[in-house]
Amino acid sequence: MYNAAGTLDKDQLIARYAPLVKRIAYHLMAKLPASVQVEDIIQNGMLGLLDAISRYEEGLGAQFETYAVQRIRGAMLDGLRENDWLPRSLRREMRRIETAVHTLEQLHGRQPSEGELATALGMTLPEYQKMLQEARGYQLVYFEDFGEEEDDDFLERHIVGGEAMDPLTLLENSNMRGVLVQAIEDLPEREKMVMGLYYEEDLNLREIGDVMGVSESRVCQLHSQAIARLRSRISGASKEATRNGRRGRQPANAA
Repeated sequence: MYNAAGTLDKDQLIARYAPLVKRIAYHLMAKLPASVQVEDIIQNGMLGLLDAISRYEEGLGAQFETYAVQRIRGAMLDGLRENDWLPRSLRREMRRIETAVHTLEQLHGRQPSEGELATALGMTLPEYQKMLQEARGYQLVYFEDFGEEEDDDFLERHIVGGEAMDPLTLLENSNMRGVLVQAIEDLPEREKMVMGLYYEEDLNLREIGDVMGVSESRVCQLHSQAIARLRSRISGASKEATRNGRRGRQPANAA
């Protein structure tokens, strides 16, 4: 992959790794609604590949393909976020589901069923499941969604000891990782299976449906619901950390 001058041959690298860009794009498309065009995802991914080649030339020590995958996927996600591809109305509806999950979990001390969630939201079960189906793609985490209001971003606030924490710091926090691990463990068995097959075994939705004996659309519903449960748990932990941080910053003579 080096030319006669001893530098990386960009044209050769682009030709070699273009199929990788397409593979990542089509895998990502499995998480997105039909309104998203795969060509746009691939275009953003190619920009990520070019960026990876440029940065790798600067002396990065990691294996090129490993590094390129990170840059390609990052560029694709950045492009999606910039285009605000998920309707705000749907994001509001998913927040309603997350709130209902949290409320019922606190009330009953366990994960609520689909039927209980549908009832709490004033919907029939088919209506609720249709909403989950339409929420395909909501699993791409938007950091700003942890805010209580549209312009109130939890991750931009000081949460403990007056110390600002950026998104990466928050996700690396051991307590937050523990919350996520426990939240995954507490998922209903079928949703936990979907998450394992998708993220650990790298199966697509159709393949997961074949394993579980259900339709691809049903797998999509289970996946969206699992993500709503996880986001609800993480959001609740984030807000609790915020409250604790505020209490910790109160003056010593505060009532």
